[in-house]
Amino acid sequence: MLKINPKLIFTALLMSLFLFGFESQAQKTTKNPKEFLITNYGAKADGKTVNTIAIQKAIDAAFKNKGGQVIFPKGRFLSGSIVMKSNVGLYFEEEAVLLGSTNPKDYSNMAFVGRPISPKADDNSQMALILANKANNIAIKGKGTIDGQGLQLALNIDSLHHAGVAIDPKYNLRRNRPNETMRPKLFRFSQCDSVLIEGLKVGEASCWGLSFELCSNLTLDKLTIVNRSYWNNDGIDITDCKNVKVVNCDINAADDGICLKSYYPGYSNDSIYIANCTIKSSASAIKFGTASFGGFKNVVIKDIKVYDTFRSAIAIESVDGAIIENIDVSNIDAVNTGNAIFIRLGQRSGDKPGSIKNLSIKNINVQVPFGRPDINYDLRGPEVDFFHNPFPSSIVGIPGYKIENVSLENITISYPGRATKGMAYIPLSRLNQVPEAAKDYPEFSMFGELPAYGFYVRHVNGISFKNIKITLDDTDFRPAFVFDDVQNLKMTQIDLPKEKSSQVVLKAVTSSTLDEELVNQKLKIQNK
Repeated sequence: MLKINPKLIFTALLMSLFLFGFESQAQKTTKNPKEFLITNYGAKADGKTVNTIAIQKAIDAAFKNKGGQVIFPKGRFLSGSIVMKSNVGLYFEEEAVLLGSTNPKDYSNMAFVGRPISPKADDNSQMALILANKANNIAIKGKGTIDGQGLQLALNIDSLHHAGVAIDPKYNLRRNRPNETMRPKLFRFSQCDSVLIEGLKVGEASCWGLSFELCSNLTLDKLTIVNRSYWNNDGIDITDCKNVKVVNCDINAADDGICLKSYYPGYSNDSIYIANCTIKSSASAIKFGTASFGGFKNVVIKDIKVYDTFRSAIAIESVDGAIIENIDVSNIDAVNTGNAIFIRLGQRSGDKPGSIKNLSIKNINVQVPFGRPDINYDLRGPEVDFFHNPFPSSIVGIPGYKIENVSLENITISYPGRATKGMAYIPLSRLNQVPEAAKDYPEFSMFGELPAYGFYVRHVNGISFKNIKITLDDTDFRPAFVFDDVQNLKMTQIDLPKEKSSQVVLKAVTSSTLDEELVNQKLKIQNK
């Protein structure tokens, strides 16, 4: 019998208590003993003068004052890297714009000393327009705009490489662009506590947008994020942070919308609350595990609208040894989105695989189109480079390491159909043809052609489907569900297209409970 970890029952209550406590801290962050107007320190609002020194003088003055608010008045202020200090806030008045310099020399590469040793954290850029390292009680808010001018900045970095002035040793020849380590982010915050980012329009970086690493008590609220100037344009990246709230944000990103990463063994993203956000992405809307060395636990994701998104609405991945547990996803409405749900336990790196357990996914409505959902992006995610029929949702572990304890409830997915054996075909007698791909980069297309149109489930112990409706816009020769090496399967209230037989395929499935109406649509494949 499937049992959901009791911790999931109390997740919403725990998060509410956390948010109540953190709100008090966020309110403290906004208190401001003195204002420091950047124009009083020499900043020019002409959009041409590089104001890095003037803005930094204002920040430093507020810091020496034991706290204060640095004011950006109406105007366009050009700057290179500026460094936040403890007890300092930046406030942007209406029509105030901070422009990132397009000169690569204007960006700092801070050492960020004192971080735990990580095998991969330095594989992404340490540069940014706004930097913060071990700064506490800081805020960036207001009614203005922060624009990284990332396209021109990236092109200038590219030109310096080709001119032999600043060679990129990892230059991507295949994709004709500088490596992401050479391109500044918009924000780069490390080991900070009590951070509030609120109310602004931000984005257009040359790399990731808002990046937070090893931070605690972080709130991102009412942000409009448009980050689609260049490659690797994630919206928000949260790495091994604790007590995080991302709410009321509108995100349009050329790469992942909200991406949780874990670079540090022994650390994790813990107590993360993401709610009331709208996301458009040329990759995945909400994703965890591109880097998955530590862990992800006690995560609540709810009330999310996704549209025109190329890859997954929700992707949950552990491929570098991370422990993922106690994840609660609910109320997701995704239209024109390439994949609904992708859950993957693999072993790309590390001595042994991690684990994924105790996942609750409910109240999900996804419409998957036949064509590419992000066709209107100038910078589109890389095409799937093989012929394939439309991909199902997939929940896949590896031999000997099963995903555990997954509950899916109240889920509707509309698939396009139009699958044809002439495009790609895996007969049900050859389910072992689907590769394990244990060491591959995690992505919903990683297994190649899949033998189901609705859900493909492999190497799982404890999975429940309740009140699931799957529709087809056109015919599909594949069954709706394929289960391979699955224990403790339960399916109730399953609504499938009526014209097909053998909708549920079981191979090496033990301890299964299926609704009576599914029994006649079940096909058992014997172990070979």
